[in-house]
Amino acid sequence: MLKHSLCKRTLSSVLFSLLVLAGCEKKAETPAENQSTQSSLPIPVKVVVVNMFEIGEDEGDTAGEFQLWKERQKLSQRFPFPQSHHDLFLNPETGVLGMVTGMGTNKSSSAVMALGLDPRFDLRKAYWLVAGISGFDPADASIGSAAWAEWLVDGDLMHEIDSRELPEDWSTGIFPLFSKGPYPEKRPPNQGEVFRINGQLTEWAFQLTKDIDLGDDETIAENRKKLTDFPNAQRKPFVLKGDNLAGMTFWHGDHLNRWANQWVDYWSEGQGSFVSSAMEDTGTAQSLAYLDRAGRADYNRLMVLRTASNFTVPHPGMTAAESLLSEGEDYAGLQLSLESAYRVGSRVVDTLVNDWDTYRDQMPYAANAH
Repeated sequence: MLKHSLCKRTLSSVLFSLLVLAGCEKKAETPAENQSTQSSLPIPVKVVVVNMFEIGEDEGDTAGEFQLWKERQKLSQRFPFPQSHHDLFLNPETGVLGMVTGMGTNKSSSAVMALGLDPRFDLRKAYWLVAGISGFDPADASIGSAAWAEWLVDGDLMHEIDSRELPEDWSTGIFPLFSKGPYPEKRPPNQGEVFRINGQLTEWAFQLTKDIDLGDDETIAENRKKLTDFPNAQRKPFVLKGDNLAGMTFWHGDHLNRWANQWVDYWSEGQGSFVSSAMEDTGTAQSLAYLDRAGRADYNRLMVLRTASNFTVPHPGMTAAESLLSEGEDYAGLQLSLESAYRVGSRVVDTLVNDWDTYRDQMPYAANAH
């Protein structure tokens, strides 16, 4: 009866009030979620920080690669990014944009491409900083150390024969596509097996950060005393230059470590040196190369920083299987390596942002040469 007793005028007033309230609620969400949609101009981005994973929440719990960046760089403005692994977060005052690609070259390549084609952002002048953890060769550095890469070599594009079925004169069952065996003298055409990024920018980043104190951990410091075969692994964490092998397989062991060193040496024609093993960087580079071709990004502004959360060879006294399985779901050097990635990477990000009037149109190494 109540329904029939309402007059049309009263019903219209109620409906109008509800519509007004709904409109107000929608307006309240818009600036925080999708501010760029209110303007026809895309948001100019100065630096894209590329992380690969997060643990749990983005803030307030155990940190993954993204959390320190989100909290300390004040990446507070959220942009929904359903076409990829994780939403985007921007500091609208500094122009620093943070992304989490997901693990593996398939996710990193698709995430970077999706961002590069996103009409909400202008990335033509943006610098791209990959900042993530990885496995390090203990011959080169210690847990917590940070390496700037110039060569990114893919660990998936290849032929492979099981080691139990190798020809007697072969040193490995892994060999390049379109070749007749391991390490042919004439290197096959590059089909995405190797990417060389801007060496001058890498050198600038290294010189800027090489003396940063990366801190230390008492337990890790005690454990590295046992690494008597690897003097560099016994050092306190430090910054170095060293190249990256990217592959979807999380490998471990002495034999594969030797292969990694040879594979990077082969594809870089002796100019690169394997230091870090990760799972994404050739995918990131491939997408940026395509985006550069399309005029959407600048491949020459890519920097890759990897830090050591674990080693690529077994702990002393362990087999490869025992060593790999002992890490479980965490790494002893996880938090130290995450802190190193932020300390080193943020020096570069802050330098670029603080002198953006110069670095927008000039590479830092060119500007500093004058």
